[in-house]
Amino acid sequence: MSTDPETTETSPSEDTGTDAVEGAEGAGADVAPGTEGTAPESTGEDPAAEGTDGTGEAKAAAPELSEAAAELLAQQVERERIERRKAEKAGPITAGAKLTGTAADLLAAVRAVESGEKPVTTPFAKPEPAAPRRSAAPEAVRQPQPVPTEPGAPATETVESVRRVLAEGGAPETLAAQVAAALGEGGDDQLREDPWQLLRVPGVRPEQADGFARALLGAERAPDDERRGRAVIGWLLEQAALAGHTALEASALTAALAKQGVPDPDAATQSAIAEGEVLVFQDALDEPAVPVQRTDDASDEDAEEAEERPVRVLIGLERYALAEESLADGLAKLINSVPKEDGSAADWEQAGTAKGSTGELIRAVAGHGLVLHTGGEASLEEPAALLRAAAGFGLRAWAATHSPVGRERFAALLTRSTESDNPTPGDGPRAATVAGLLSGAEGPGRDADGALDLDLLVVLDAPQLDVETAALVSESLPDGARLVLAGDPGVLWSAGPGRVFADLLASKACPQVVSRRPDLGPVGELVSGIGIGELNQVEAPGKEVVIVPVRDAGEAVHRTVQLVADSVPRVIGVPAEQTVVITPGHGGAAGTRALNVALKERLNPGPGRFGGFDPGDRIAYSPTPGRTVPGRVVNADAEGLHLACAGGPVVVPKERVEQSVRHGWALTAHQAVGVRWPAVVVVLPGDAAQALSRPWVYTAFSRADRHLSVVHGVDQALPRAVAEVPAKPRTTRLPVLLRPQVPAGV
Repeated sequence: MSTDPETTETSPSEDTGTDAVEGAEGAGADVAPGTEGTAPESTGEDPAAEGTDGTGEAKAAAPELSEAAAELLAQQVERERIERRKAEKAGPITAGAKLTGTAADLLAAVRAVESGEKPVTTPFAKPEPAAPRRSAAPEAVRQPQPVPTEPGAPATETVESVRRVLAEGGAPETLAAQVAAALGEGGDDQLREDPWQLLRVPGVRPEQADGFARALLGAERAPDDERRGRAVIGWLLEQAALAGHTALEASALTAALAKQGVPDPDAATQSAIAEGEVLVFQDALDEPAVPVQRTDDASDEDAEEAEERPVRVLIGLERYALAEESLADGLAKLINSVPKEDGSAADWEQAGTAKGSTGELIRAVAGHGLVLHTGGEASLEEPAALLRAAAGFGLRAWAATHSPVGRERFAALLTRSTESDNPTPGDGPRAATVAGLLSGAEGPGRDADGALDLDLLVVLDAPQLDVETAALVSESLPDGARLVLAGDPGVLWSAGPGRVFADLLASKACPQVVSRRPDLGPVGELVSGIGIGELNQVEAPGKEVVIVPVRDAGEAVHRTVQLVADSVPRVIGVPAEQTVVITPGHGGAAGTRALNVALKERLNPGPGRFGGFDPGDRIAYSPTPGRTVPGRVVNADAEGLHLACAGGPVVVPKERVEQSVRHGWALTAHQAVGVRWPAVVVVLPGDAAQALSRPWVYTAFSRADRHLSVVHGVDQALPRAVAEVPAKPRTTRLPVLLRPQVPAGV
C-alpha cells in the first residue's frame, strides 16, 4: 500500500444498525416533527433517513387488504394446517405446555384473541381453550400485486382536515400529508381519538407524540393510557425493523417499553395483542434447556414430560410475520419440487461439463428448484454462463439485480460469451432490476395466472433481499421454475428487515455453490483478506490502494475534496464524476452532509435554487425504501425536480424532493451496495470508530474497481473491526419456519 497523499481518499465508517432495544431508542433521535421533512437524522447510517427503511408510505397508506396480502393470509392458513398434521404424527410437546411466567401469559392472550374473547386488562388471564381453527381455505389464485413505485397521494380534503388537528395540537403542519397517507380517510378523527397515532409517521418520537397528546386531551391523558402503550409497541417494532429484525423477543420488548416510560409493559403488550396490533410466536429451539437424567423406574412418558424443550417467545407486526411465513412456504415449495423438464438431459449434462464452479452451478440448477451461489465480483461470470446455457436450451431466462447500475453492468456481461465462442441462439437471457421485475415495469411480464413469465430467475445481490421483497419474488414464480440466489455473503445485509440470504446459507436446505473465481488485483486481494477477518498490506505498484492518515474530521473533509477533485484525476486518471466517497453516516463533521457540502462547493458551486439543488449536482435518489439510484440534476420546473438517473429520466414532485433526494458525491455504504465505481474514497474519521464492522469495511472497500483511497483517522479501530466485529445479529424466524417443511438431509 502507498501512503502518497496525492492519491488517497477517505471513507468514514458506517453504523450498520443497532440492537433490538438500542435501535428502537436511537433511530431519529435528533429530529423533531417538521424538521428535514421528518427524515430521521443520525450520526450513523440510518436506513430510514436515506429511504431504506422497511416501512414505506405506500404500505402505510393502504387501508384495505390487497390481493397480495390476501394470498399471504391464505398461505398462512395452509401452513397452520400442515403443521397441525405434522404435530399429530410426531407428537411434540403441546404448544405452551412448558411455558411459565410472562411467556405463558402472552400465549394466554393469543389464545383468548383466537377464540374471539378479549383478555382482561389487569393481570394476565389464564389460557382459555383455543377455538378450533377453520379448515384450510382453498388455495387462492396467484396474482401477486405490483410493488408500487410511488406512494398514493391522499385526498386534499383529508390532508387539510389532518392539518387542522395537527395545528390544534401544536404539531408541525408540514406533517399533514404524511399523517394522512399513514391513517387514510378519516385520519383527523383517528388523531383526535388517539393522538399517539402520530407515531405511525416516520421520524416522530414518543416524547413528541406525548406533547401532541397533552395538547389535544388535556386532563384526559393518563400516564398509563392503553392507547399510548399500544402505539409505543408499534413504534418500537418498526424501529426494530429498521435495524433488521422481523420480530423482538418478549423480554427485549418489555425492557424497551419500560425505558419509554410505559408503567406496565406486560399490560400494554396484552392490550396490543388483544387489539390484534401485534402477533406472538413461540419458536422451539434446537436443544433441551436442561439435560434429563433417566432412572430405571421412569417411564418414557415421564422422561418426555420432564425434558423441557426451550421456546423463544417473539412479538412482531403482522406485516413482517405474514411476509416471513409466505417466504418460507415459497422457498420450501421450490426446495421440495422437481423443476420443469426444460431442455434435454443431454443438453444440461453437456453444459455441466464447463470448467470449475461454473459447471457445478449448472449441474446444481439442472436438478434443483432452488440453488444458492456465493462469490465476489469476478464470480458473476458463472451465473452469466448459466443464463446463456439455459437460454440456449430454449428456457426463458432472466437475471434481476438490486440497482439499475448493476443491471446495466450485468447485461453487458451477458452479451459477452466467456465460456464459449458460439453466440446464444434466440433472444438470449436478459436482466432487470428486482423492483422493476415485480412492478411489471421491466422483465417478461406475467402469465394468465399472475406469475412471472419465465423458467429460470437468477437474483443477484441476494444479500439485499429483505423478507417482504423475497416473499414477493418467491410467490411470483410459476410452478416448475428454477430460482438461483447469488451474491457476496460478506457485504452488508438488506436495509429492510430480515437476513434472507444468510438464513438460507445457514439452514443448508438447498445446494450451495461457492465460486472459486477470486477478485484480482490489489483491491481484490485486500477485500478478500477482509472477508476472512484479516486487514493485510498489499502490493500496489500502480497506486491502486492508497492510505491517507488524518488527525481530525476537518482534515478528513479537506483531504477528501483534494483527492476527488485533484489527486485521483491527475495521478490515477479517473475523473471526479467517476469517483464516489463512502462514509459511515449522514450526520457528524465528516458525514455525507458535510462532505457533500464541501464537494459541491468545489465541483459544482451554485445557490441551490431548486430546493438546495442546482443543475449538474450529483444526487442519490431513493424512489422507494431500500433503493438508492445515483444520478444528476437536470433542471426543475412546476412538475418537480428533473433527474437523469441510471435507467432513464425521473421527475420528482416538489413535495417529495426533501425526503427522497440527497446530494450524491458522498454516500453511505448501504446506499452504495449493488454499485461499483472506477475509484472510491472511503472516509474514516475518528468519531466513526464505534460504527465500524467487518461487513461495513468489506462493503465500502469492495465498491472500488480500479482505485481505493482510505482517509484514515481511526488508528487501530480499523484492523480491530475487521478482525473482531462481525455483523450485528438480527432476530428472524425464517430458519425456524423452514425447518419442518424441508426434509432432513436436503
